[in-house]
Amino acid sequence: MESWDLAGKVAVVTGGGSGLGKAMALALGLAGADVAVAGRRPRPIAEVAEAILAAGTRGLAVQTDVTDSAQVKNLITRVIDELGRVDILVNNAGIVADQGGVPMWEVSDQEWRTVIDTNLTSAFYCSRAVARHMVDRGSGKIINVASGFGLRGGRDNYAYASSKGGVVQLTRSLAISLGRHGVTSNCLVPGYFETEGTAASRENLPDARFIPVGRAGMPAELGSAAVLLASHASDYMNGETFIIDGGGLAGGYAPTGHAPVVPLDA
Repeated sequence: MESWDLAGKVAVVTGGGSGLGKAMALALGLAGADVAVAGRRPRPIAEVAEAILAAGTRGLAVQTDVTDSAQVKNLITRVIDELGRVDILVNNAGIVADQGGVPMWEVSDQEWRTVIDTNLTSAFYCSRAVARHMVDRGSGKIINVASGFGLRGGRDNYAYASSKGGVVQLTRSLAISLGRHGVTSNCLVPGYFETEGTAASRENLPDARFIPVGRAGMPAELGSAAVLLASHASDYMNGETFIIDGGGLAGGYAPTGHAPVVPLDA
């Protein structure tokens, strides 16, 4: 299992104060990496960094608005100064912003820009900030987090689906451009997970019967996937899209036709 060991590696996780980002940051720490946790809210990222430190590796909280390129540059500079380098970048920061179910003519310019900047532009800014550093060192792992809506459309879902589709394409361009320098880029595509962000929808779908395995994902299950893509075990994986959704897209990128089994009326 040596190829899975992240001892001595330094990771940066954006949006790492809660939900899937928190799960991935903790998993990377447990695998041996020092982890810089970035996010806009200081208290959550500090708590995650403290948990990583308590588990035995270095944790660093850096308050960052990843839609601001100057703050992103400061994030990477500080991590290199305090932790020595960046081996792993997890572009997880994202926002839904209630885009689903809104007619196109009701989506404002600002609403569009907020989602695109948070979900897509931030991933570009962070990748740009760390790319030369990784190339000069001859190694690095970039892990982007998209969504099932990045692979198929959603009714009245414009900014979110477009931004996540852009994340998939950004991953592919990074892979083709940086792979020859020893830097690999891959994309995680999570489905429906139990996080703070999905709490409201779980009230309407408490048993997640629309998912073929019959349940929502647990954040730790994405954490394990992040460790794989951050480790030497994935060195020959580049430009790939890893769907982790309990089979939600198993029938294709169009709606699967999967429906809960219900008893027939007599």
